[in-house]
Amino acid sequence: MTQWTAKQKNAVFAAVTSWTLDAFDFFILVFVLKDIAASFNVTVQEVSLAVFLTLAVRPIGALIFGRMAEKIGRKPVLIINIVIFSILEAASAFAPTLFIFITIRCVYGIAMGGIWGVASSLALETAPKESRGFVSGLFQAGYPAGYLIAAIVYGLLFSLIGWEKLFIIGSLPILLAVFIWFKVEESPVWLTSKNEHKTNVPLLPIVKKHWKLCLYAILLMTCFNFFSHGTQDVYPTFLEKQHGFEPHVVSIIAICYNIASILGGILFGSLSAKIGRRKAIIIAALLSLPAIPLWAFATSSIMLGIGAFFMQFMVQGAWGVVPVYLNELMPENTRAVLPGFIYQLGNLLASVNLTLQVYIANQTGGNYGIALAVVAGSAAIIISLFMFFSSDRVIKQ
Repeated sequence: MTQWTAKQKNAVFAAVTSWTLDAFDFFILVFVLKDIAASFNVTVQEVSLAVFLTLAVRPIGALIFGRMAEKIGRKPVLIINIVIFSILEAASAFAPTLFIFITIRCVYGIAMGGIWGVASSLALETAPKESRGFVSGLFQAGYPAGYLIAAIVYGLLFSLIGWEKLFIIGSLPILLAVFIWFKVEESPVWLTSKNEHKTNVPLLPIVKKHWKLCLYAILLMTCFNFFSHGTQDVYPTFLEKQHGFEPHVVSIIAICYNIASILGGILFGSLSAKIGRRKAIIIAALLSLPAIPLWAFATSSIMLGIGAFFMQFMVQGAWGVVPVYLNELMPENTRAVLPGFIYQLGNLLASVNLTLQVYIANQTGGNYGIALAVVAGSAAIIISLFMFFSSDRVIKQ
């Protein structure tokens, strides 16, 4: 990165870090589902509604903040977004009832929904063109990096401070807003659009013109979100409830597979610049299938950890290509709103994942391994088929 300017480095750092800290805030909840259930004297399935709603309302945030970013710039909207979700994360710790907790998480989901599109457009529009594959992988690696930080914080502090104070720690991303205010410059692509008076282009006519592209991308992102959330959200519960592992063991396994996720995202993101975006996604998705038996059906902590390492290396490897793939696919002057909105619509359609997996597990005698394997295997195969049979020429019509 010696040829990079300070401006480019700061923008990419801010974008990656904002997505990392956003993911950290989200995954804190995943680690403490059963503890929140115990506090409110309800079932894990009832608390899982908070995860469902957080994911379900994210398209609203993507649309609101994405349109703002097209009109007034990536930088100010990213700052506003970070401040809002940090405050809501802290508020989650003080919820007196499950209803209020779920309500706060629902509003938090709107704020969370804005980050991906705005931050990814800032990073990809600022980085050198030849480095966008690497930046895509690095940016998407921020999601497992957030999961990794959550795993470390959970493993070190949960037994000492309880679940409520973990959410207070989750408000620290607000400090990143200060860095962005002083050190990050606006996207050069947006500044050019502003000078050409193209920052307030109507969205609906563009969507109508490119409806095939949008439909394809929404279905693809639905599969991708089942792929990621179907391998992540219920996994700590699977390790705790089905295998009876202590929190520190769960934390160690999560740390290992999130390190793999970061490496996979960067590797396949960079590889996509050489072999093509679609081919890189297909390879990563198909290579996840051989990992499923070990990842979902092993019995020892060591073998489960090895399986989880290889599984997340491939899952997040495929995901590492997504930011640049979607960004390059979308029409110009929509890249702060459409990629994020489509990504979050996929999240909406896949937001039933956790509830679905808990239901499958309950119907199979508490076997979370079956629920994990069914969802992950199906998503990997469908993503590969989408990529194999799609044509850049056709979907760009």
